[in-house]
Amino acid sequence: MTDFGVRCRFAAGILMLALALAGLGVRLGFLHLGAHAEVRAGLAGPRSMRQKIDAPRGTIYDCRGRRNILALDLAAKDVCADPRFLARSNITQEVSAALASELGLRAEAVREALGNPERRFAYVRRYVPEDQLVALRARNLPGVFFEDSTVRFYPHLGFMCHVLGFVNYERTGSAGVEQVMDRYLRGSPGILESQVDAFRHELYTRRSRDIPALRGADVFLTVDQNVQYIVERELDAAVAEHRARGAWAIMQRVRTGEILAMAARPAYDLNEFRTAEDVCRLNRAIGHVYEPGSTMKLVTFAAALNEGTVSPETIFDCENGAWSHAGHVLHDFHAYGRLSVADGLQKSSNILAAKLALTLGDRRLHAYLDAFNVGRPLGIDLPGEEGGLLLPAARWSNVSASRIAIGQGVAVTALQMMGILGAIANNGFLMRPHVVARVEQEEGLPLLRREPQAIGRPIRPETAALMRRLLTRVTEEGGTGRRARVEGYAVAGKTGTAQKAAGGRYIDKYVASFVGFLPANDPEIALIVVVDEPEPEHTGGVVAAPVFARIAARAVRCLDMPSPAADKTVCYAEPRR
Repeated sequence: MTDFGVRCRFAAGILMLALALAGLGVRLGFLHLGAHAEVRAGLAGPRSMRQKIDAPRGTIYDCRGRRNILALDLAAKDVCADPRFLARSNITQEVSAALASELGLRAEAVREALGNPERRFAYVRRYVPEDQLVALRARNLPGVFFEDSTVRFYPHLGFMCHVLGFVNYERTGSAGVEQVMDRYLRGSPGILESQVDAFRHELYTRRSRDIPALRGADVFLTVDQNVQYIVERELDAAVAEHRARGAWAIMQRVRTGEILAMAARPAYDLNEFRTAEDVCRLNRAIGHVYEPGSTMKLVTFAAALNEGTVSPETIFDCENGAWSHAGHVLHDFHAYGRLSVADGLQKSSNILAAKLALTLGDRRLHAYLDAFNVGRPLGIDLPGEEGGLLLPAARWSNVSASRIAIGQGVAVTALQMMGILGAIANNGFLMRPHVVARVEQEEGLPLLRREPQAIGRPIRPETAALMRRLLTRVTEEGGTGRRARVEGYAVAGKTGTAQKAAGGRYIDKYVASFVGFLPANDPEIALIVVVDEPEPEHTGGVVAAPVFARIAARAVRCLDMPSPAADKTVCYAEPRR
């Protein structure tokens, strides 16, 4: 090669290097001197970070205090993975199968979650308790990691599910007490403001704001865990024995309106609320309306006695079991001739109750139904309470009063029926029911305390006392509720057998119920039991009254209700796990 060629190559190299350096200089000048204040600020120092710190949720306890925990927060982990790493390592299918096996998930669902190779982060399963991750951690799967989280945990699974409710994945109460008391339970989140380096690692020396989260308050219920267990066990037994579609029950303190137990079947596991069907989530004790049947005679008899249109000794002709009124025939379950008002209530005569309603007239009967709060919610501190159905008296037909008097053409919830009986037991005072007793901060500082609240007094004390005596005869020999008797206690109550309606007519399906209180002479607790579509027996006296008796016989011991003949054995029931 000639010297000229060498010099040309050398000159070309020098020129190219000069152009490269010039271009680099121009680019640096553009970046440093151009209008890129946000870029220069990011390159010049660390970036800021603002993080919300979730507050621990308060704990829910039963009426016995902090020893009986019903709902609490537990430390948990979110199981996460890096789909890009798995794809580049060609192990997506293998890791997905392992994760599905350890976490009880479908392998197809896990593969779908991890199937996008462009993503660096994906949730596999959230809110997994630490004790369930021991085996998964031991496998040390590549591309899988864990993030700190908190899970709402219900130690007794489906126990008291319709009262407690659940917390969704946004940490918001979405049913039951969790929903109604959410503003107390959720606490106040904290705030962390600081600076991070290029790898998003916090620079602790440059933390500018650190406000810790404030734990939520604790909620104490009126519900007694032991009584609740008794009620739930007996409902399960009743559904199994009578092949029922469902069943529900409420126990309440007569004088205060405190709910001691509330349960419904079917039920669901609170820790697996996502998989529960809507029919299982429904709290039928307050959210299901039904024609009450003969339990509605409580209002009819109380109204007539309170108005003085009849006395317990007044005699009515029960027409030997069939009575035609306004072009419609009304039947009794058993044929009766002449009965006194007292005997008509004991034997639950439809015809006598209908004739009582006629002595009142439409407007007066409707006024008493309204005074007993039929057709309106009672205002319990739980979501989903229905108001029932009661048409205005102006829309009643000629036959309406005689049918509403026996529980047809009117719809109630079990809670409303409990309120009617409770007013009779409580000298005429209708109490507002409640399940929350108080709310306290962790240090014991009270934030809320429920006090008994009367919302009406539909009948006089003298009428209530008379009704208590008459209802006690219902559980004696010759009464429809004799199977509801509890040894050592006088029980007052009323049976109900309601034929269900569909397509504008009554069908061969029934709702059996019994509502009662004890001790009859000085009532402390009231209880309603409702069994939906029992088979083959379907009457309240045969189906629901024995369930009432079994629940009440054990509950009085748990609640230490004295009786001269009662067994003082200490009662303890361990909730199902």
